[in-house]
Amino acid sequence: MKIDYQEPSKDLLMRIDIHEKYGSANIDVWTNDLLKPQAGMKILDVGCGAGKLCFLFNEYTKGGAQITGGDFSNELLDKAREKNKNTGANIDFQFLDFNQPFNFADNTFDLCTSAFAIYYASDLDFTFGEAHRVLNPGGRLFVSGPLPENKQMFYDIIKEATGAAIPPMPGSSRFKGDIFNTIDGIFAKTELHKFENHLTFPEVSPFIDYVRASLGEDRKLWTSMFNGKDEYEALIGKIESVATRWFERDGKLVMTKVVGGILATK
Repeated sequence: MKIDYQEPSKDLLMRIDIHEKYGSANIDVWTNDLLKPQAGMKILDVGCGAGKLCFLFNEYTKGGAQITGGDFSNELLDKAREKNKNTGANIDFQFLDFNQPFNFADNTFDLCTSAFAIYYASDLDFTFGEAHRVLNPGGRLFVSGPLPENKQMFYDIIKEATGAAIPPMPGSSRFKGDIFNTIDGIFAKTELHKFENHLTFPEVSPFIDYVRASLGEDRKLWTSMFNGKDEYEALIGKIESVATRWFERDGKLVMTKVVGGILATK
């Protein structure tokens, strides 16, 4: 199944900021507790974006790991390189299209990670096969992404506002099925871990910021909901009306992010 999709970087960064500001749990702590990256490891982060996971591992290992971050977006890579320079880190950020062969030799890395990215691959067997190839024997793959029950309130409000079916999301609709099964078929051992983060919005406006960052006009996943700027703004208005009604009823808006972490060993 081909996924013709690339997230606008400003939307991604906005959502990360909202998770950190209004969330009850820290996904970074969960990730480090699960993976425990060590000094001396060679780590590859696929779909690294602005380098969030790379900098997390670099800090956790006190700069002792050899970290490579790869992404398709030159805009995000520029942000990562700028932070790399400003913080004095020594992370190698390079262009990487995970639908093409990875530009690394067999048996190179101890850990390969991908947070909310690699599941958009056009051919899962090929991309996870490449991840398997570049890992050392006994190396680990860690892929995180939304589970089907992720941010249910967000979808419920949109359904109430529009009366329309939510289009299938490539992450949550594929994660427990196609993605887990593909990885499980390639790797020697595969486990599914779960992380929950309750985002409590003290007013409606930051929730609408989140909605805009998830439905941006240039996103192709939501085109069944609107066509063009006017319809997009009309949709936002309907969603805001329902969200306001929910907020007045409950005194807050609580959206639960439910993330899966697939941890596999070569």
